[in-house]
Amino acid sequence: MLLNRSTLQPPTIRQGIVFAAMMILFPCAGVFGQEAVKPQFALKDVNGGTVRLRAYRGKVVLINFWATWCPPCRAEMPDLVRLQREHARQGLQIIGITYPPESKSRVRRFARSLKVNYPIILGTRQIRARFSSDETLPLTVVIDRDGKVNDIISGILLRKEFDQKIKPLLMKNTQGEKRNAKSDH
Repeated sequence: MLLNRSTLQPPTIRQGIVFAAMMILFPCAGVFGQEAVKPQFALKDVNGGTVRLRAYRGKVVLINFWATWCPPCRAEMPDLVRLQREHARQGLQIIGITYPPESKSRVRRFARSLKVNYPIILGTRQIRARFSSDETLPLTVVIDRDGKVNDIISGILLRKEFDQKIKPLLMKNTQGEKRNAKSDH
């Protein structure tokens, strides 16, 4: 059946209310995909160990997608190393996931040269697609202490973004109550 202007009807008020209610009740499903609300994975790191996201439950996790061939990623990594060092006691855990294609030996050498102090995983396009279809690198997925995706940051994680989006999560315990821990900054 072909539609023309004369056959198109505006949505009814009821349809509008149903749509608005669905967007309020299920906002993450449309934005992040159903699995990404509380994502899980078990992936091999560059040293052959297994990194399980569920092992970091109760921590604020930053999953940082990056590549050795990406200049902004390379520029961002020393800051991530510093953030991991400074905020680990508050419950921050960074996990780096390379964006393919990457060779294990090149990634390992690169991570060692920067003295990376967090797990580095060789990623796949499929694991990246679980979190975002955005092709921007670096890309940081912010997961709160309850294991839920809280935010996705495209591009370099700026200090201002860290202070606005991640520090407040570090100041809350797993029940969402504010912690008494002082910030390092």
